[in-house]
Amino acid sequence: MTIRTKICGFTRPEDAVIAAQLGVDAIGLVFYAGSKRYVSIEQAQRIVQALPPFVSVVALFVNETAEGIQRVLQAVPIDILQFHGDETAAFCRQFARPYLKAVRVQHAADVMQAHQQFPDARALLFDAYVEGEYGGTGHRFDWQMLPDNLTGQWILSGGLNPANIAEALRITGATIVDVSSGVESGAGIKSPEKMAAFLQACQQYSEP
Repeated sequence: MTIRTKICGFTRPEDAVIAAQLGVDAIGLVFYAGSKRYVSIEQAQRIVQALPPFVSVVALFVNETAEGIQRVLQAVPIDILQFHGDETAAFCRQFARPYLKAVRVQHAADVMQAHQQFPDARALLFDAYVEGEYGGTGHRFDWQMLPDNLTGQWILSGGLNPANIAEALRITGATIVDVSSGVESGAGIKSPEKMAAFLQACQQYSEP
């Protein structure tokens, strides 16, 4: 079993290059002006141009207009869209890209409801609920709220870091994880040491 990994919230090309060298599967770019990890189209272009092939690029949006998303897609080579706001499935599927839908988990019912509402999402991403925040908070939710019989593709996120990722994988059975603040030295500044420790922990868990 291989644990697939995404590190989100890059703001500097050099950090993304290090993550790729360390073996990350995907990097996330935040196109939400309310985030401390927001990147402009120009920043995003520089980051993506620095990446080697076979590293997926995920663009994160929060209640963005369709026009705003199209502007990014026309300027930046994006593989997957990630929606972290109050978007509907009809909105998410209109951009000819696979999409991830983030779910800010407060109750176990949130998980099952999201499965019904977003049947065509490439995966659901389960994150912590923090009032007025849309991801990258460093908070975790109660992993026990995830049903044992969870079906479909899903991603564990929210408050993950090198110290707790093995426990998170053991409790939840997740095979895909997403980390942001847990591998940073400052908002949007990734720590090579923390990224290496996180990815190494995922790799060690994958090994029999």
